[in-house]
Amino acid sequence: MTWIGYGVVALAIWNAVVFCLYGWDKRRARRGGRRVSEKTLLTMTVLMGGPGALLGMYIFRHKTRHLKFQIGVPLLLVLNTMVAVIAIMYASAL
Repeated sequence: MTWIGYGVVALAIWNAVVFCLYGWDKRRARRGGRRVSEKTLLTMTVLMGGPGALLGMYIFRHKTRHLKFQIGVPLLLVLNTMVAVIAIMYASAL
């Protein structure tokens, strides 16, 4: 497997973590437990977690009424995609 393949696997694992964190926070919200901060959720989204965050938002119906998540997560997903495409193009040129 090339290092691009390892990168794809790492991103898949990372997005699974982000997805699970959105679910865990939703569960904690329902049960009145200690919550994950919005800053943490958005930071994980910025750090290439856009797909997991968007899926987590809509599958768990979590943070879908907050404007900064309604707009921010899809924009960050686009940014994540652009970074990934540029990284793959750069790697292919090597």
